[in-house]
Amino acid sequence: MSRIGKMPVIIPSGVSFTISEDNYFTVKGPKGELSRKLSADMNIAQEDGQLVITRPSDLKRHKALHGLTRTLINNMVVGVTEGYTKRLEINGTGYRAAKAGNKLTLNLGYSHPVEMTDPDGVTSEVEGNNKITVTGIDKEKVGQYAANIRAKRPPEPYKGKGIKYENERIRRKAGKAGKK
Repeated sequence: MSRIGKMPVIIPSGVSFTISEDNYFTVKGPKGELSRKLSADMNIAQEDGQLVITRPSDLKRHKALHGLTRTLINNMVVGVTEGYTKRLEINGTGYRAAKAGNKLTLNLGYSHPVEMTDPDGVTSEVEGNNKITVTGIDKEKVGQYAANIRAKRPPEPYKGKGIKYENERIRRKAGKAGKK
């Protein structure tokens, strides 16, 4: 039995959900609404305010989908109640970020500023010149947008310059050895 898959998903008050045919799951909460088509093989049932996901057999494919389905549903429920946040830091002389409307402008040492537009359902904020906060209700979209921002200038190991996640540790390397 999947350790993650057998745990029930607790539905907090103020959250409503529907499961239509072919396991099309929709959840509504105080922050918004999310919907997703889940695997038709998994059985989703409501038992006293909780969702229980069961698998039809012990096939390898069903075992893999069991935990995945439960995690996807839980991420949707957490998203519409609390939301998700990713924080990024920009390190480097002259590297900075600015926000105008839904456009994020990054100056990262290139010959031109890099402009990015916030995707639907995701917002970014700039604190000071070097801290970016990405928020939204869809965990995948928030993580992907933060990864796209980081990919514009990943941190380098010698001086640590670039864009990194707030809690990320950069493995530093020694520079060139001196002449003898």
